[in-house]
Amino acid sequence: MASMLKRENVQIVEKVDSWEESVHVAVQPLVDQGYVESRYIDGIISNAKEFGPYFVICPDLALLHARPDQGVLKRQLAVTVLREPVRFKEEGPDVRVLVTLAATDADGHIEVMRRLATMFCDPDNITKIAEAPSADEIYDYFTAPEE
Repeated sequence: MASMLKRENVQIVEKVDSWEESVHVAVQPLVDQGYVESRYIDGIISNAKEFGPYFVICPDLALLHARPDQGVLKRQLAVTVLREPVRFKEEGPDVRVLVTLAATDADGHIEVMRRLATMFCDPDNITKIAEAPSADEIYDYFTAPEE
């Protein structure tokens, strides 16, 4: 996982005004470092408007992603924790943890997805990430060796 997540792509944000802003904030580190084009943000937002928030996996967790041809340049993850949750639809669950996946193809991120699935199958792990006191602690949690 450490090869797919750089420390500078982990952030804690106090508050956003909308779910669209949460997508902008969560993806921006990947734009700034050249992993995705800014149109990747637009792709995630337009896909969500067309198909619904398909990336909200469970309460507190969204796995933001769009198709590789919507602006992915290189594989990478970003993690954003919102101190005040956001909702992607009115009757949907609150989301505090946004994991952004930039995948260059359909297969190159399978191992990362397996690791994320293992981490997030326990809701307590999501809570630990959402309530972590620092971005360093969140990064360490994601990059720790599997037990």
